[in-house]
Order: sequence, then C-alpha cells, then structure tokens
Amino acid sequence: MRRIAAIIIALGMSVAPAATAIGGGEPPRGKGASDLLRVPWKVAEHTLPNGMRALLLQDRRAPSIVFQVWYGVGSRDEPKGKTGIAHMLEHMMFRGTKKYGPKEFSNIVKRNGGSHNAFTSFDYTAYYEKIASDRLELVIELEADRMVNIVLREEDLEPERNVVIEERRMRTEDRPTGALFEKLRATAYKSHAYGNPIIGWPQDLRAYTLEDLRAFYKRYYKPSNAIAVIVGDFEVNNAIRLLEKHFGPIPSTPFEGRPKMSEPPQTAQRRLSVKREAQLPYIAMAHHTPNWKDKDAPALAMLESILGGGETSRLHQRLVRKDAIALGAGADYTFISLDPSLFYLYGQPAPGKKAEEVEKAILEEVDHLIKNGVTREEFDRALRSIEARTIFSMDSHFFRAMLLGRAAVAGDWRLVDDYLPQLARVTPGDVVRVAKKYLRQNNRTTATLVAIPPKGKRPRIGGGPSGQISGGGQ
Repeated sequence: MRRIAAIIIALGMSVAPAATAIGGGEPPRGKGASDLLRVPWKVAEHTLPNGMRALLLQDRRAPSIVFQVWYGVGSRDEPKGKTGIAHMLEHMMFRGTKKYGPKEFSNIVKRNGGSHNAFTSFDYTAYYEKIASDRLELVIELEADRMVNIVLREEDLEPERNVVIEERRMRTEDRPTGALFEKLRATAYKSHAYGNPIIGWPQDLRAYTLEDLRAFYKRYYKPSNAIAVIVGDFEVNNAIRLLEKHFGPIPSTPFEGRPKMSEPPQTAQRRLSVKREAQLPYIAMAHHTPNWKDKDAPALAMLESILGGGETSRLHQRLVRKDAIALGAGADYTFISLDPSLFYLYGQPAPGKKAEEVEKAILEEVDHLIKNGVTREEFDRALRSIEARTIFSMDSHFFRAMLLGRAAVAGDWRLVDDYLPQLARVTPGDVVRVAKKYLRQNNRTTATLVAIPPKGKRPRIGGGPSGQISGGGQ
C-alpha cells in the first residue's frame, strides 16, 4: 500500500483516497468507526456544453492554485505494436502549438512564477500547473490552446524519441528491480494491456510515426474525454466563467470511447527469473485482485497495510527486524484503477541471504495471517495509521487534485470521500477472507531477480511496481 498510499493518501496507482482538510468533520456511521475522522470533500462540479467536466475544490489557506487537465487515455489504450505512444505524445505536447512556439509555454509559466509538468499512467495522462491564484486564467488559456492546437513536427519527433529511449534505459534497463517488475507484469497479464510498460517496449519506441501520434491525439484529446481539476484559492463562479471562456469554444466531437478489455482468471502459478547485474537479489509476487468497484477492495486495502504497509507491518517486523533476512519487505495494492489490477508482495534480501529465504518467509506470514487471523488491536492500529497519513497529506493542493483526477478517471471522484468510512466498515475477518481468496498459489506470479556481480558501474537501485511516469515538461 505504500506506493498507493503515497499517491492517494494513492494513485496504481501502484495510494488510498482520503478527505480534504477544509472545514469541520463528522464521524461516519460505519462498523468500528464511531470516532473515525471524516472531513468531507466540498467539490463543485460543472460540465461544459462540449462535454468537458470540471471539479473545483476551494482552499483559501494560501494564495495559490493547482490546475490540472486529465485525459482519459493511458498506456492501456495504445494500439498493439505502439506501446509507449501515450507517453510519447505527452512529451510532444510541450513542443509548441499554432499560437505558442517551442518552449514558449514553459517560459510563460516560469515568468509568472509557476511550475508545470505532466505524467502518464496506465489509465490517464494529465498536465498541471502550480501558480499564484491571480494567474488562473493564464494557465487555463494555455491548456485550452494545446488541447486543440498542438503542432506535431517531424524534426521534433526524433529528438523526443531519443529522450524517451534514454528515460527507459535509466528507469528500467539500468535498474534491476525496474526490469524485474516490468517482466513480472508482462507474465502476470496474458490479455490485458496492463501487462505493457507505460514507457513502452523497446521495439515499439522506434515503430510509431508522426501520423500515429496525430491519430492518437485526435482520438483522445478532446473536451468530452477531459476533466479539469482546480484546487486552491479561487472563486468557483469565476473559475467556471474562465473555463467556459477558454475551453467552451472548443467544438464538441463524438468520442469513440476507450477500448474494453479483460483478463482471464489465472489458474496456475507462474514463475520467472530475471538475470541482471546487481548487488543483491530480489523477490516479487503478483496476485490478480479487483479494484475499487468490488466489495472486496476495502478489505484488500486493509490487508495491504497490515501485511506490508510500513515499518509496523507484519512483513517488515518479521523479515527486517526479527529475522534480519531482508533489507526491506512490503505489499502494494492499487485501489484506484480503471480495471482490476495486482496485489504485490516483495522483499529485498539482506547481504548473504537468498531470494528463496525471503520468499519462504513472506508466504509463511501470509499463511500465519490466514490461519490465526488479525487481532482487533492490530486492525485498529493500521486503520489509525491510514487515517493519520490521509489527513496530514491533505495539506497539499497538488495531492488533493491528484486524488480527484485519478478517482474521476477511474469512474467516480466521490470514492475519495467514502474511502476511510469504507475501510472502517471492514472487519478483521474480512481481511483474512480476502487474503485466502486472492493470495493463493494458483493466482500468483513470482519473479526472482538473479544478481550477477557487476562488472563496471553500480546498477541503479529502485524501480518497484510503478504505475506512473512523470516528465515531458521543459
């Protein structure tokens, strides 16, 4: 849950949705949650005549705003043989429009004291600016312009393609665990596009043309597939007026919709090994699980926290503190996603220890939880930890905008408001039930990093089950 919680409390977004720190709170009426803090989201919604949606959340504590535009397109939507094109288009969106030449967008934002960038994930591509409140119209106008007026030039494609290829080399090929998780996903998924890396497969990065990018842009970059999110110090009515002024004139065109896809049930354990120059081995396991739309999702989020969500979790306490066989161990579950995703268990063996020892200990802890259950004290401690991280994270305008955008793209922004109450309605028995249901052997794909002694420079560390790639801004 640590990556998910780091993005929601995520977003895979692999991240646990939460509540805004505006105003007072009231306790939910859920089981075992009589004193759980719930601060409601006070979000204003607006839909433009051309189909573009807007979510607006006031926070007057600082004279700044975060403005984001989310498009319902990510790596899951890419045509076969053109993986990485969503991320490549994100890079090309900074290469200029009919109105603003190359680098002008960036220079304008910087001259006005702001910052900007973009990120691509499996389910979405989003662009953002962080700037003073009185510059809201400026950034709205800039984003509206590049929604329809982007200029894609052949002379820009090759340099940007080389940037992405180098980015892939740094993130994956030079990071042993990055390569491990990439191959783990590709093995766990046999049908769904979640098995493809967001940045794309190496053979595909050279395959698509400028016309491919234009077709992708034309299909997905339109008002009816976009959501504007504004968080910060602004007047709602004025923000709506500015959105209508700049995005409103963009013609409404039919949206073909996103590809529908599914993954057949896994019926047998899968195993793979990846050999890389590395200082230490690594072990990671992936299990197919439902997302937020399923009744089991809140229990899976609690399982993630109890089993592997931080230093008080069972995996860390057993493998790192007690047995000292691992430098780190944890779990990761993507609560917010468009389609069902994966529940990860992973560990980094300590020097002199083997991946097999860590794998054995992780599975022993899973079995122990299933056989002996979860105590109410342990459950409440995990719930309070999630609550605390959630509330403290609400100090960030950007963070709250991220939560709203991710949830809206996944299906409903309101799920961030009900997240903590959903967790509070889970019981310790529910946690045991979902562990038994989903963390079973025939639903597991296990990847082992076989460390080969480095010959030259030390390989990069890091690169876990990432669900998002940032970059593209200049």
